[in-house]
Amino acid sequence: MKKTFLLTHPKIKTARLIEAIRRDVKKYLKREKRKSLPDGADYWDFDCKFGPTEDKAEMILVSEISKCITEVEVENLKSFYLEILAKPGLKKNFTKPKI
Repeated sequence: MKKTFLLTHPKIKTARLIEAIRRDVKKYLKREKRKSLPDGADYWDFDCKFGPTEDKAEMILVSEISKCITEVEVENLKSFYLEILAKPGLKKNFTKPKI
């Protein structure tokens, strides 16, 4: 998902637009996690970027998306850019050292 979300609409209030955006993000993440994993992968990982524009977007964690959207709402910005790209992830296997 690479998208610039607009927070202005002649009939819909900003708070409702924010709720719809959060719902769309959750649906996208859920849909991507349901896809079958490639061989050798343990889980789906996500690369995320967030910013006022695509050029100014910075890397964030998936868990920070909601916080960033809240900040946009507080700052009364007219739009923001969100990029979420799925990639296969591998769990790190740690073994205890033998003493």
